[in-house]
Amino acid sequence: MTRPGRLLRRHAALLVMPMLVALFLAATVAIHPAFGAFDVQSLALGALPLALAAAAQTVVVLSGGIDLSVGSLMAVANVVAARTMQHAGFGQSLGLAALIVLGGAASGAVNGAVLVASRVPDVVVTLAAGFIWGGIALLILEQPGGGAPDAFLNLGAGTLFDGLVPNALVLLIVVVAAIWLPVRSSRLGLTLYAIGSDRTAAFRSGVAVERTRFLAYVVGGVFSAVGGLALTMTTGIGSPLAGTYYTLSGLAAVVVGGVSLTGGRGGMTGPMFAAYILTLIPTDLIFLNIDPNFGQVIQGTLIVLVVMGGGLATLLRQRP
Repeated sequence: MTRPGRLLRRHAALLVMPMLVALFLAATVAIHPAFGAFDVQSLALGALPLALAAAAQTVVVLSGGIDLSVGSLMAVANVVAARTMQHAGFGQSLGLAALIVLGGAASGAVNGAVLVASRVPDVVVTLAAGFIWGGIALLILEQPGGGAPDAFLNLGAGTLFDGLVPNALVLLIVVVAAIWLPVRSSRLGLTLYAIGSDRTAAFRSGVAVERTRFLAYVVGGVFSAVGGLALTMTTGIGSPLAGTYYTLSGLAAVVVGGVSLTGGRGGMTGPMFAAYILTLIPTDLIFLNIDPNFGQVIQGTLIVLVVMGGGLATLLRQRP
């Protein structure tokens, strides 16, 4: 394969996903010509929690694992924020947000420590953890309520640069860059891809496999907590069941964004764009007077098609 071909294969998401987002936006405008700047702001804000859920899943999936507790961790962060920030000032809210992010890291550490120590498959441990964190969210806040100061909520609302760039998009870029770029450029980033590609070979090469898996869940917990804070910005309240949607939708964004479910291949950019596509789908269905719940059927179909396409491509590459 030529060098341009290898670069295209390696960075396909950087080329294909922006084109798909532009295509979906063009279709949205064609369906609903009144779709304008305010709708773009709403889209960016609505996609923010999903994009961060996808980021949490991406880190874990790249290491060869899976985290089915992402949505529940987001719910815990959401309800804690809504309970503690309701009567707080902006400065206090930022301090509380920092503590919640630290709590997300600790929650991810608990998940990682249990699965590393028990050697139980990731699916089982994180599924059980999802029930536990979901129960904790209900204990903290039994029904939707609470709130946060307007200044905190407005971090994700509005636009910058004379109304051209949604704040939510800027916030997403800043958060993902601040968390992921140091990880990706460090030894941890290399080992994440190594154990995701071949855990046995990575171990024989001297990679601390279990420590890397543990740290992947810690970083995933950080992204989940920030996603919960974004959920507070999006809804303005806390809801113990709001995170349920984001576990599987975040995983859908990971798959559609070109990250291999077997680990070791993909990046953060594709899932971010996929989150916008998956947010646009129910919007377009509403404009077409179709039940937006049908969007979940489309998400499932996309996952099946992408996974089948990846498997077919692998078989074709292996043919002599």
